[in-house]
Amino acid sequence: MAEDLLTRDDVHQDQPVERDPVVVFDNVSITFDVKPVLEDISFTVAHGETRIILGPAGGGKSVLMKLADGLLKADSGTIHVFGQDITRMPETELFKLRARIGMVFQESALFDSISVEDNVAYRLHEDLVPEEEAHDRVVEALRFVGLEQAIAKFPPELSGGMRRRVSIARAIISQPDLILYDSPTGGLDPITSTTIIELVMKQRDVSHTTSLMITHRLQDAFTLAMNRFNPETEKMEPLPDGGIDESTKFLVLNEGRVVFDGNTRELVRSDDPWLRQFLS
Repeated sequence: MAEDLLTRDDVHQDQPVERDPVVVFDNVSITFDVKPVLEDISFTVAHGETRIILGPAGGGKSVLMKLADGLLKADSGTIHVFGQDITRMPETELFKLRARIGMVFQESALFDSISVEDNVAYRLHEDLVPEEEAHDRVVEALRFVGLEQAIAKFPPELSGGMRRRVSIARAIISQPDLILYDSPTGGLDPITSTTIIELVMKQRDVSHTTSLMITHRLQDAFTLAMNRFNPETEKMEPLPDGGIDESTKFLVLNEGRVVFDGNTRELVRSDDPWLRQFLS
């Protein structure tokens, strides 16, 4: 699939990208038990951009995601989210900032003992949103992921793919300005994985939400780069004239360092031997 892009020159552009970055990592490093996990990581994520994070297992991808959400503190360097330096931000301020961030965990992280509706409405309940309004917003979020009929079910009654879709509904319920997807297709079969990627694409193309997404599946990454969501058909479709989505970019990590930071075409045309082997 990556090789197919080598002959394509048209770039799809529907949505103008603002200049102010949403996320900025500047020479960020973190060490666990004397072992460096991330070293001198620098990159930016622009407004409306989907940044796909690739790399071998154990390369620091999930740690990077937790740093972006303020769940971990960097040993050095700075991280700005929405223009605010979160590296030394007090937890009370981080809590306010996280209200603008949606998180989709690899294992969904749903509460088994409460219904789908209460799982999705969890943040709304914390914010004391009136019950009727919260219910309407849950229905809307579940409709977005195609699970309105599961509103009264409990997570153990759902398949893995359905639980992942509920997790996405929970992440978008507050209309976040940034969504963090930590391996949203991990452990799923190819057909279900495609359904999840279609939802990520829908959020990108319909809501134009800035996002970071970790994936271990190159097929997922290039599906996002080479397709768009058509709101009329409610399906994803190839971009016209073999184009690529310019708002979808890549960050590749290896052994805690950035080995690539750029767009789809630059990635597949790279002459770096390690990258070429990784993509093959």
